[in-house]
Amino acid sequence: MNRPDSTIPRPRGAAPAEKAKPCASPFQSIALLLQGGGALGAYQAGVYEALLEAGVEPTWIAGISIGAINSAIIAGNPRETRIEKLRAFWDLVSDAGDGGWSAALEGLVRGEALRGWVNQLAAGEVMIRGVPGFFTPRLPPPYLVPPGAAGATSWYDTAALRSTLESLVDFDRINTREMRFSIGAVNVRTGNFAYFDNETDTIGPEHVMASGALPPAFPPVEIDGEFYWDGGMVSNTPLDWVLSARSNLDTLVFQVDLWSAMGELPRDLASVAVRMKEVQFSSRTRAATDDFRRLQALRATFNRLLAQMPPELAATPEARLLAKASDPAVYNIVQLVYRSPTYEGQSKDYEFSRRTMEDHWSAGRRDAEITLAHPEVLTLPTAANAVHVYDFITPRHDRSGVAPGPAAGPVRPGHRYGA
Repeated sequence: MNRPDSTIPRPRGAAPAEKAKPCASPFQSIALLLQGGGALGAYQAGVYEALLEAGVEPTWIAGISIGAINSAIIAGNPRETRIEKLRAFWDLVSDAGDGGWSAALEGLVRGEALRGWVNQLAAGEVMIRGVPGFFTPRLPPPYLVPPGAAGATSWYDTAALRSTLESLVDFDRINTREMRFSIGAVNVRTGNFAYFDNETDTIGPEHVMASGALPPAFPPVEIDGEFYWDGGMVSNTPLDWVLSARSNLDTLVFQVDLWSAMGELPRDLASVAVRMKEVQFSSRTRAATDDFRRLQALRATFNRLLAQMPPELAATPEARLLAKASDPAVYNIVQLVYRSPTYEGQSKDYEFSRRTMEDHWSAGRRDAEITLAHPEVLTLPTAANAVHVYDFITPRHDRSGVAPGPAAGPVRPGHRYGA
């Protein structure tokens, strides 16, 4: 079994090493990574529901923005109540509080054009009323508040989110480290990305709120004298953080993205706005994965070279340092990317209607079930230092450039990249 080497210094900005935990798979660590995306986050809840029912239990969960909220609910509850708590959160935030008119209208809608119109109405309702248990409009609005005063830097107040988190999340459980928990935010003053990790930090509601404090909608959140904004402003995926851990553990990663990096060429201003958000907030999964595969290839090359070195060369400080930095672990990185229907416009990340929430949840569950039906996902790679990247959801024609190297596996519905 691979073991982390405590004598290897942790690079600045790298995650602390993960410790092996029991899990029902050949892997020593299972990481669930949840991207930011507001109302689209119900997709992640559906993915987790399918993983749980399949007996695939994460040992490490990491999130950004709405992914941080879902992560906190999962890590902050016992296994048997996690879906109940996720459902409670998503039922709460998708309660329009409009007397039921929007639900009745949705029931009459047929066709994508009309559905898009109803979605825009629901999103407009959110802008006016806010979201129950999440955020409320500021009165007076920020442009009527003196600079520097409370409420001068955001359109909405997120005090309700703290109460919601305190009612749905047991932060003492998170801080027992039963499950590794990491969430990302951005320091407003320095512009630096920061991770709050229960391996090194005592996590509270404020850390989760900071990860989702997207300006100018939401105010920055103060933690230990510094103020933080939404981590998605710098990186909308925790993949780099998880891969940076000097753990030497065979690792299975589920990367759950809410924004697709691939999309159609816009044909009008409305579709330009949609595509801008997708490009801005889509995870740089391809770049991170490619860089990590190249690093693992270099490590494998050095391991082969080390085996051929004469003892006196292998004993030099330089060779010993490289040997310590060499990671013998193997990795499966499994991508699940939400694909928006055409009727979901630029407001899809703040369109919290109940019908749309249910659609997102069902899509996540379906995509996870399709993915888990492929046994190779849960199978350890056999080659040393191997990194296999799987995507059984994204259409094949949209995967060009996802990762270099020869393709293997089924043409439809999935594809495996890497070796």
